[in-house]
Amino acid sequence: MATMFEPSLSTSAMRPPLSADVPSMADTLPSINFGFEDLRDRMARFTARFDDFIEKGRKRVLEERNQFRMNVAELQEDQRMKKRDIEILTLKSTTHAQTVAKESAETAEMHSAIATLTLQRDERLANRDALKAQISEVQKAISARREAQLKHRRYLDGQARYNEPELDFWESYLSLRIEGVGQQDRLKFIYTNVSEREWDKEAWFELDTSEREYRVGEFRPKVEREEVERVLDRLNETRDLAGFLKGMRELFVEALK
Repeated sequence: MATMFEPSLSTSAMRPPLSADVPSMADTLPSINFGFEDLRDRMARFTARFDDFIEKGRKRVLEERNQFRMNVAELQEDQRMKKRDIEILTLKSTTHAQTVAKESAETAEMHSAIATLTLQRDERLANRDALKAQISEVQKAISARREAQLKHRRYLDGQARYNEPELDFWESYLSLRIEGVGQQDRLKFIYTNVSEREWDKEAWFELDTSEREYRVGEFRPKVEREEVERVLDRLNETRDLAGFLKGMRELFVEALK
């Protein structure tokens, strides 16, 4: 049930009577200008600035993000390039180390070869000096021997004029002839009439006169070498060629008996 509010009597009594000519209290209030249009305009400008700020911020963020991505990509590329450069430098360092090791080995081998060659050179120089000394001694010995042979040849040449008549005698007396054998200072003495059963049988021997001590080479028939050396020693001691020829004939005659 609704209850209507009715003003009290006292209040109604106190309210003055309304009249069309009397102004209302609202008309008596002062007019207030809140500036809604200006506020609206300011808010619109603020909104526009705010939107522009947001847009610029968004663009800046996008640009910074893109720039960041580009920087990251560049850094990654730089890192990749540096990694590649490090790999190349590592390979070069390894190759250089191998080259240095190889060169060190070659240097050591070269030094060893030089030391060996130096030792060989010193040995050859020492051998050369020793050979020079030996050659000098041999040359001295050869000179002395040549001088002795020259003196001996002069002696033989001096004795030849005395020996020739004697040799002619012994060639006739001993049935002997003298021949060359195609070598210098070597003669072949051939005897005949040395065998009573074979009158034409020959006996011979070769005499080498190239040195101071005469030597008997080959001979026929077979005679003891000691007997030949005995007769030869007497020749070398006395230089009695006639006695030597006679002794050799006696050895052959005895061997053929």
